[in-house]
Amino acid sequence: MDKNTATSIFESLSSGVRLDVFRLLVKQGLNGMVAGEIATTLNIPANNLSFHLKAMTYANMVSVEQEGRYQRYRANIPLMLDVIAYLTEECCAGHPEKCAEMRMTSVCLPSVLPSITTDKSKV
Repeated sequence: MDKNTATSIFESLSSGVRLDVFRLLVKQGLNGMVAGEIATTLNIPANNLSFHLKAMTYANMVSVEQEGRYQRYRANIPLMLDVIAYLTEECCAGHPEKCAEMRMTSVCLPSVLPSITTDKSKV
């Protein structure tokens, strides 16, 4: 991931509404939700939600699929995992094994944290 892509993603999530939408869609996993369900669940006017979903779609944070007259939105979870990897790839100056104590206090799943290796040839 490059800096411009990461910046675009952060900008797309810089609104409280967009962050709420993304977190809701993450909870739904592969099922996603249609726009009306999102609006109802988060108590957001449809036209306001449409504006936010468009921005998130443009940033590739969500995907949209037409289902008859409805649009189903899904969180781009692989992209979010890439963002986490981008943010943490230089953890502890490229030596994530030095971050062991911080990892133990993190609520993140170990699978999304940088791998710990003591073999310097792999770092």
